[in-house]
Amino acid sequence: MDIQGGSVLKRIFLRCNSRATETPLALGCAKVRVPRLERIAFVCLLAALSLAGPARLSAESLQLESNKTLFFVTAAMNAAGYDEGINLPDNNPIRKQVRDYLASRKIAVLPELKTYYRRHMQKTGTQDLSQYISWTFSVTGAPDFAWKGRDVDVPADALGLEGFQPLMIDFYRQAGLEDLWKQVQPAYDAEIARYHTPVLNMTNGVDGYLRTSSADFPNRRFHAIVELLTAPQSVQAFHYGDDTFVVISPAEKPLLYDIRHAYILSLVDPVMLTYRVDLHQKESITDLVQNTPLPDAYKSDFVLLASQCLVKAVEARLDKNTDAIGRATRQGYVLTPFFAEQLHGFEGMQESLRSFAEVMINAIDLNAESQRISTVKFDNAQLQRKPTTVVVAGPELSASGKTLEKAEALYNDHAVAPNNIEEAKTLFGKALEQKGEPAEHAQAWYGLARIALLQKRGEVAVQAFEKTLESSPDDFTRGWANVYLGRLYRSQRDYAVAAKYYEAALAVSGASDKTKEAARKELQEIPKDQEKQTP
Repeated sequence: MDIQGGSVLKRIFLRCNSRATETPLALGCAKVRVPRLERIAFVCLLAALSLAGPARLSAESLQLESNKTLFFVTAAMNAAGYDEGINLPDNNPIRKQVRDYLASRKIAVLPELKTYYRRHMQKTGTQDLSQYISWTFSVTGAPDFAWKGRDVDVPADALGLEGFQPLMIDFYRQAGLEDLWKQVQPAYDAEIARYHTPVLNMTNGVDGYLRTSSADFPNRRFHAIVELLTAPQSVQAFHYGDDTFVVISPAEKPLLYDIRHAYILSLVDPVMLTYRVDLHQKESITDLVQNTPLPDAYKSDFVLLASQCLVKAVEARLDKNTDAIGRATRQGYVLTPFFAEQLHGFEGMQESLRSFAEVMINAIDLNAESQRISTVKFDNAQLQRKPTTVVVAGPELSASGKTLEKAEALYNDHAVAPNNIEEAKTLFGKALEQKGEPAEHAQAWYGLARIALLQKRGEVAVQAFEKTLESSPDDFTRGWANVYLGRLYRSQRDYAVAAKYYEAALAVSGASDKTKEAARKELQEIPKDQEKQTP
């Protein structure tokens, strides 16, 4: 796969298991409230409802989602002996419920799977998890779990799990994982809803600062994936060509610092690769970092080192934290001060990062940087980041937007607090009357439509979803509004109108993958419905 400015295939294997930060966060802990597994009823209509948040999707490259194949693999890991962080209080309750459910079933392949897992254990639980996530992103999914491409294109750590595929095939079938996924999916959707607004606010802020556009690298995709069966308080980033996958574990508060780090790197990396020829002229700087705490990959790949230095400089400028520049430098990210100085000038310009990067790179003075580096007293070991809560500010919301935040929070909690629905309904109505952007008013209509569905008021729901589409919604909301209208008309056996709405959902360029998957699947089911109706 080629990124504009050069191929990154030879660099994938260095990056495919790189964490978004050097160490996991250790924040305060609290359990997420969800119903017990045996009481969760999977209803397709309600499962999708909780996905939407009040923020607008600003770029087509961002996907906030769950991954069914990753659930299958992490379920197998938990059954086989993956106990990392199992006693931490901020585990999602779903993890224990899934483990108890699997322990209660007679799964013939489980003894063999446990032996396999023990033989492939790494030094830490984090490394164990990393190799299985890498394997997950390299296969097609159930029921065959076959490689997506040629063996030579598969990351080395995924190839190291030779023999896992047949065990996974048997475990998937014997454990009934497809049905189990349907039961737990509402909990995943609730977690996605919790992250929706803060992640979009964060990415909007980064995009605005760097003045990036999806047109810069149109094939680039950033997938933020929530996974409830992994040890809490960690974020792992995997980079495969144009795609960045960030796997987010349970936490009391959204792990925005780590997600932001991975997101900035996904924007910076292709830009730096574009100018890698210019960067190679400066790579003698790597000679000066050989005795620093840097991971070995950064000591041999100057483009990788420069990218990470720029990311850390961007973080420091966004957070207005000059101390972070010094910490990064002492860790071996020696160009962080230089890039921070350059970004100060960049902030007063109109250029995008892609345009300004060449200016920055050409401005690197090897003599001046060598002199600066010679004065640095490097740390003796990699920094262990102290427990901290990092707040990433989003854009200032309008009156309508602030009301929507409250309304969505109440709506998303309706499974455990049914009385919230009427209060959420009142707030969605209030948001319509307040000053706000058209997309915010569309979101308010969308909220009222979903509540009408919960209250089984089909005609009201149709009217509200149609109002949503008339009010300039963001692509995420537009996609789902079309899907729900398709479902409503399909339930009334008006298949021609239903098909029109499903096709409209598929035509929304920025709709989520899950939206399009639902639209495509349900559109294909219409002929079967028509056959059943024919006498």
